[in-house]
Amino acid sequence: MGEQPIFSTRAHVFQIDPNTKKNWVPTSKHAVTVSYFYDSTRNVYRIISLDGSKAIINSTITPNMTFTKTSQKFGQWADSRANTVYGLGFSSEHHLSKSFCIQFAEKFQEFKEAARLAKEKSQEKMELTSTPSQESAGGDLQSPLTPESINGTDDERAPDMTQNSEPRPEPTQNALPFSHSSAISKHWEAELATLKGNNAKLTAALLESTANVKQWKQQLAAYQEEAERLHKRVTELECVSSQANAVHTHKTELNQTIQELEETLKVKEEEIERLKQEIDNARELQEQRDSLTQKLQEVEIRNKDLEGQLSDLEQRLEKSQNEQEAFRNNLKTLLEILDGKIFELTELRDNLAKLLERS
Repeated sequence: MGEQPIFSTRAHVFQIDPNTKKNWVPTSKHAVTVSYFYDSTRNVYRIISLDGSKAIINSTITPNMTFTKTSQKFGQWADSRANTVYGLGFSSEHHLSKSFCIQFAEKFQEFKEAARLAKEKSQEKMELTSTPSQESAGGDLQSPLTPESINGTDDERAPDMTQNSEPRPEPTQNALPFSHSSAISKHWEAELATLKGNNAKLTAALLESTANVKQWKQQLAAYQEEAERLHKRVTELECVSSQANAVHTHKTELNQTIQELEETLKVKEEEIERLKQEIDNARELQEQRDSLTQKLQEVEIRNKDLEGQLSDLEQRLEKSQNEQEAFRNNLKTLLEILDGKIFELTELRDNLAKLLERS
């Protein structure tokens, strides 16, 4: 039958930068089809994506893989065999919530479990035939990728995603009173002080988390070395021992030990992921603090402009009042002169009337 596609979706494909291990490199210019394939001959599951005739994803699912949702529009998984990290970015949250979260992630978990069962069956067959193939199977128990390459950093999160920012309306000229600007300035100062306090706490937590990450890296390396040593010990016991039952018993105990070590590694990886999320939150708060600082500076500049405009208006008002006062004085003088002239004309009229009567 060969390989058959069993589930497909569309997404933008990214790979981790092999040099920096921090930045995402897009491998497709647009959304492409990403499919799960099942090979019935080898009993393996693969994730395959083609961009034209070029294979940009060819990842075999193993029991140690974990699909991580890093944001509402982005998910990723590490492939230790390819020594890289793949990322999938979806164009809309509606598609993500209806298809990606419910179907893609569940399919990943389902096929990972199927790969684990297939691996266990293969190990049982190898135990029955007593073939020394444990060394090759042991390669899947270790992951050469560092914890940084599993979840990445803040720069790895779904590039080109839309950021939520509220546009600040620009006031028209002379529309914002000086007292209102002062209230806004005090509000931003209080917000900035709160963020400074939170930033100090998160910085202390970040330093402590960084120290813990280094310690856990050393523990991860020690666990990997212990797993390698145990695998070599299993091989030696299989070659030297002539008693199949004793070898089987030792092998079972060592497999249990390896499983416990794998569970411990998984717990440590989850803790590292949580710490990285805290680091990302601290960086977001730092960005918010810088943004509020910039807004505060803009408000202060606007306050200075409003103060200048207010001073200019006061000068104009005072000048206008002085001009009105001078105009009133001139008008009053003209009225007095006009009254005198009217009085003189009245007298002249009376005199003319008297002369007319006498004549």
